[in-house]
Amino acid sequence: MAAKLPPLNWLRAFEAAARHSSFAKAASDVNLTPAAVSYQVRSLEQLLGFRLFERLPRGLRLTDVGRAYLPAIRRAFDDIAMSTVGLFGREEVVLTVRASASYATLVLPRRLPEFRQLYPHISIRLFSTIWSDRPENEDADVEIRYGDGDWPGWTAERLETFESIVVAKAPARSGQSAADYLSECAASGVILVMGCEDLWPKLLARVGADPALAIRTAAIADSSAMALEMAASGLAPLLVSRGFADCYLEAGRLVRPIETALPTRQGHFLLMPVEETGGRAEAMLFKDWLMAGRSGGGTSSRGEGPEPASVPD
Repeated sequence: MAAKLPPLNWLRAFEAAARHSSFAKAASDVNLTPAAVSYQVRSLEQLLGFRLFERLPRGLRLTDVGRAYLPAIRRAFDDIAMSTVGLFGREEVVLTVRASASYATLVLPRRLPEFRQLYPHISIRLFSTIWSDRPENEDADVEIRYGDGDWPGWTAERLETFESIVVAKAPARSGQSAADYLSECAASGVILVMGCEDLWPKLLARVGADPALAIRTAAIADSSAMALEMAASGLAPLLVSRGFADCYLEAGRLVRPIETALPTRQGHFLLMPVEETGGRAEAMLFKDWLMAGRSGGGTSSRGEGPEPASVPD
């Protein structure tokens, strides 16, 4: 078995060529000429006894065998890089993370001390954005976005899926039903988050209230973090992701006046550019750490009742 193990530089050439679909573009990654990359890949194919690429007039295309082989090679390189950085990396490095404003404010900071304790040589440079599909910071090593996980050019792994819950400064009256409470909220005023204004009618329908009720708006915020501060001031009730509201509920700044929640198919995903797969070891360490600590989030009633549309953050 040991004699069959291909040389590491051949495997590196294969992974780079697969990532770029080109020997010429892969050459700069591995500090070789395109002819040398082509030779190493051909040598690997001869050793294995299978073609890994189809040579096209413009570029390369993985064969079925090549597609099956590639994930194992990438995992092996990732494991080597992460182990090396995790055990021996001591030089201070900066990892750039881009996340939605509310996730960057309400979720990630509560967990970063653990990451810093594990990897003190990695400092986090955190960017935030209101609308997570707009590339304000294209140099990010890692991104955290809200949506359905379908972003061309990115690999996406689900972090959390939280249901939406109602939070307010004061509880509902004793014995008051969810339908009556929400009907009163609609009449007196609620806080809305831009991009998810249609969630209140869906929640009204879910508790058996009239979804056609006119909903009075007390305020509109462009982020959940801003809306939560408004709710905590006593302005009006708010319908928001449970993951964002947790710190307010734990601190007693807000309460849940009703237990009914609105499930969602969408959630937060950790993204890395496809071309960066097998890239920075620090990014892979951050990804694995964040994925290992994900809560799994909230709703187990997926597909039950109305589901909200995409929200900005």
